[in-house]
Amino acid sequence: MDKIMGAGDALAASRILARKINQDGIDIIKKFEGLHLVPYRCPGKIWTIGYGHTRTVRSGMKISVDQADLLLADDMRRAEAAVLKFVRVPLNDNQFSALVSFVFNVGTENFEKSSLLKLLNRGWYEQVPAQLMRWNRASGEVLGGLTRRRAAEGKLWSASCVPSLNLNDNEREA
Repeated sequence: MDKIMGAGDALAASRILARKINQDGIDIIKKFEGLHLVPYRCPGKIWTIGYGHTRTVRSGMKISVDQADLLLADDMRRAEAAVLKFVRVPLNDNQFSALVSFVFNVGTENFEKSSLLKLLNRGWYEQVPAQLMRWNRASGEVLGGLTRRRAAEGKLWSASCVPSLNLNDNEREA
């Protein structure tokens, strides 16, 4: 027999559905993606615009900063939904935000198939920073920017939930 959802259950569900990446996670995405108002090919040879947006890019398009922010918000909602869908263990805000940044960058399919997710869902939280560091390549080549990004995501993952990480300049560079 199906359980009828009570008021407390509905409130808990609404909090989970409304879960958002925190400012430190957004800062990681913006710093490492950079802002591009015209399309370019990223190191993985994928057409990209705005803050790492790839889904609707077409040759010759131009966007404004406001449009880049809207594309980023939409892309973050997709990454947030993937983390909520696939992660089966509790996460604090920094852990959630580090994973959203990661999923934003590597894609939902890669996250779903990753050893990182498998280990995390076994409750092996301490493995996540090392697993993040495995994702520092594009087209088989180790990239310094991805290595620094994964280190920043790992730092956010490991940080207690306190305001602003104050990433240093080396961590902010792509």
